[in-house]
Amino acid sequence: MNEINSIGPVGGNSGIERKKGPDSVSSNGVSFKDTLKGLMNDVNEMQLKADESIQKMVSGEINDVHQVMTSVEEANTAFNMMMEIRNKVLDAYQEVMRIRL
Repeated sequence: MNEINSIGPVGGNSGIERKKGPDSVSSNGVSFKDTLKGLMNDVNEMQLKADESIQKMVSGEINDVHQVMTSVEEANTAFNMMMEIRNKVLDAYQEVMRIRL
């Protein structure tokens, strides 16, 4: 199973820096863009693994249906989580755009 990388530091200190621009970097050296890109790559790898296990089951290399269903459901859950994160990011963006200066 793939591990999902930590988004922020563990503990009470948020470590937020006040930098402007799309490539601003947090205190741990990873930008928000890179974090999202990494999460999307993890989800993509899970999808490819699920597709590969389905192909192996169809060709007869894998006889265990449970293993195939586990990889498919894992990829499905990761995709659904990614979509929810995307929805929350879009909601936050729209809320910021509604703020009057």
